[in-house]
Amino acid sequence: MNFCSHCGQPVRFAIPEGDDRPRYLCDTCGTIHYQNPRIVAGTLPVRDERVLLCRRAIAPRHGYWTLPAGFMENAETTREAATRETREEACAEVELQDLYTLINLPHIDQVYMIFRAELTGGFAAGPESLEVAMFAEHEIPWDALAFPTIERTLRHYFSDRRQGDFPLHVSDIGEEDRERYFGSA
Repeated sequence: MNFCSHCGQPVRFAIPEGDDRPRYLCDTCGTIHYQNPRIVAGTLPVRDERVLLCRRAIAPRHGYWTLPAGFMENAETTREAATRETREEACAEVELQDLYTLINLPHIDQVYMIFRAELTGGFAAGPESLEVAMFAEHEIPWDALAFPTIERTLRHYFSDRRQGDFPLHVSDIGEEDRERYFGSA
């Protein structure tokens, strides 16, 4: 950030008085520009013990498989965002169930919130997907999953399904997982 979005004057990056971390500060109007994590909301759509996955048509991770999920918009709930993203990426309608995974990625300022969902109709590739398909556990393209959050969610799901219980899973994924998915920088 170079300029204040309130008054247009240059900003500096410093720790405001009484705070504990650096922020963008405008000395002209006194505005402190807070930056907060982005929420990614999505679903784990299931029908007949098969999971719906989308093959990404956009960067990052073009061509890799993911659950339908994306950034939450202003003025919507996490449930609304998850449903919207499923509709946009997979042209699919779902009946949402409980929040299933909440995964913090502090190194990239994201929080993933994935809801279990029952697929209630058909599906097709939306504009952000090359294709969408249903997968049984043994068919999951584990080596072609787009993000560690998706792999973790799927592994929880298949393990929990065998147990017949689907608790909320809260976890963190750190920088150490980056090289596995994205190669060394």
